[in-house]
Parts: sequence; C-alpha cells; structure tokens
Amino acid sequence: MAEHHPRKPLTYESAGVSIEAGDRFVDRIGSAMRRTFGPRVIDNPGGFAGLFRLDYNEKLFKRNYRDPVLVACADGVGTKLKLAAECGIYSGLGVDLVAMNVNDLVVQGAEPLFFLDYIATGKLEPEVAAQIVESAAEACRACGAALLGGETAEMPGVYAPGEMDLAGFCVGVVELDRATDPERVEPGDVVLALASDGVHSNGFTLVRAILERAGVDPRRPHPDLDPAKPVGEVLLTPTRLYAPPIVKLLREYKVKKIVSGMAHITGGGLAGNLERALHDGVDAEVERGAWEPHPVFPFLQNLGGVEDEEMDRVFNMGVGYCVIVRPAFADSVASKLRRSGERVLPIGRIVRGEGRVRLA
Repeated sequence: MAEHHPRKPLTYESAGVSIEAGDRFVDRIGSAMRRTFGPRVIDNPGGFAGLFRLDYNEKLFKRNYRDPVLVACADGVGTKLKLAAECGIYSGLGVDLVAMNVNDLVVQGAEPLFFLDYIATGKLEPEVAAQIVESAAEACRACGAALLGGETAEMPGVYAPGEMDLAGFCVGVVELDRATDPERVEPGDVVLALASDGVHSNGFTLVRAILERAGVDPRRPHPDLDPAKPVGEVLLTPTRLYAPPIVKLLREYKVKKIVSGMAHITGGGLAGNLERALHDGVDAEVERGAWEPHPVFPFLQNLGGVEDEEMDRVFNMGVGYCVIVRPAFADSVASKLRRSGERVLPIGRIVRGEGRVRLA
C-alpha cells in the first residue's frame, strides 16, 4: 500500500494572492496620496473610505458655493494598457487615468474635488502599480484634486499573468447657475481648439492592429515618426490635462458667462464629441485645414491604410479639447489659455442648424 503524504495546507498566497505584497504597496503610495490632500480632506487613518468636506466654512475656505452641484464621472485607459505592457512603460498611465476623468468633468464647468483609482490584476507587481498610482497622484496635484483612495484587486484566474485593468472615478463641484448648458450656444460663437499631445487614450485597439499588420516593433524607433524614440514611447505619450487651464479660465470669468460650451475630444473624434456641446438649433462649422494633425496620425494612417473618415471617427487628430466662446471674447480667451501653456487655434464658428458639426 502506498504511503499517504498529506498535502501542504492551502494559503491565500499559494492560491495566488499576497496580502503582504499588497500591504507593502499601500505603504509605498501613502506619501504620494497625502501630497494631494488639501484642507478639505479629513484625516481618517485606518478608515474604510475617504472623507472630504464641501467648503461651507467661511473661516476655513476662500471659495464657497451658494448652490453646489456634485459632478461625477468614471473612465479607464482602454487597451493602451496592452501597448504599455509590451513596451514596459507604465509611468504615464496614471496621468491618462486622471486626465480621462477630469477632462470630462471640467466640460460641465466643474472643478475636480477628489479622485479614486481601481487597479485589477492577476498578480500584483508592486513596482508597476506604484508607478501608476504615483503618476496619478502627480496629475491630481496638477488639477487641484485629492487622490482620496482606491482599490487594488488581485484576481488570479480572472486576469492572466501580466494582465491588468485600470479605472478611475472623479467627483467635482459646480455652482448650479455656472454649469455648462448647450442651450447657451448661439450663432456667431467661436470654436477654439486646444491641441492634443498625440493619441491620448482612445483608439488603441486600432493602433495595435495597425502596428501588428505592418510588422512594426513598438520597442524600436521608426524613421517616419521619431527616429530618436521608440514608436511605443511616442504612442504612450500621456493624455493632456486640460482641467488646470480650463478651471483657471472659468474662475477668471465669475460674472460673465463667456464660455457657452466645451467638449473633450475622445472616442468619436472631433465631430462626435463637439456635437454633444450643441443644441438642435445650431451647427458648428469647422475648418479642417485650420490645424495640422499631430504627426502620429498621418504616420498611423499611412502605415495602416486607414480611410480619412475612419481616422476622424476614431482619433482626436490633434484637437484634444474645444471651447465655444462668445465672439467678443474669443481673442482674450485664446490669449489666457496660451498663457497657461495651451496651443490654441480658432477652428470654426457656430451657425443656425440642427445640432451637427460640419467639417469643411
């Protein structure tokens, strides 16, 4: 009879989850998170949730709201994660995660208050996760938002080794009578474009398919893009943070409502997103030749043989954000945004119509 050997007792770690590694990761990111805290964050050591006060205390806060409305959104970075893993470049993903949320939030006229992140993975790699959270913290600081908390879920069996997903959640506040309303857009208003820094965080499934079909190694430079940088590094340039200059701009016009609409240009392209800022009595006439597409887009189009219409539908094509302003203030708004470091161009005008964008 064969001798019976008892099995080694099962543990959470032997099943694929290390509580100790998770604790070490939390300890590492703690200081990065605390650097994002302002006086509205209430210290809550050991708490199961973050605490944040709205600024009603006149003695404590300079800005107070008469009729505050909370604004919330959630977003991720899509399959940009796959390219980041292939290239081993993770440091910009935290910026992407914050930007995709705060850029949407400020479209409503809101200022970001706090941000939460969610990282799901098969096996926690503390160094990779720390790079993501630390870069998210820096982005939050730039936007005046507190990185209030988050969750790291280690789920072997759901995610393969090396696989992960990211999600972000942002809450902001806007004075009710200052909230963006498409009904305020009028014929004669000017459309200002803020340049993008590249692909940002939309369309990476198509980007990856183009590279694969063309046999391009993203870890190497390409003479048609940037001979000094690997293709992947160029494509992984983080999403631009439009929240800081937009919030600053809106604060400078506390009485006059000179901004009539805004749009964050993400999936759906310029036309698809700018339409969301219009009501059904106006159109936006946009000059296609008013701006030069970011060099990464003709590179991808030529490499993949992608039709113009598909490029416009999937990518931002060099315009990351749009501001619709009253014509008398268009020049001053453009100047203020340029002083904040933005590349700004007038690209169109609002006319009577049916709520559409006409690209000419």
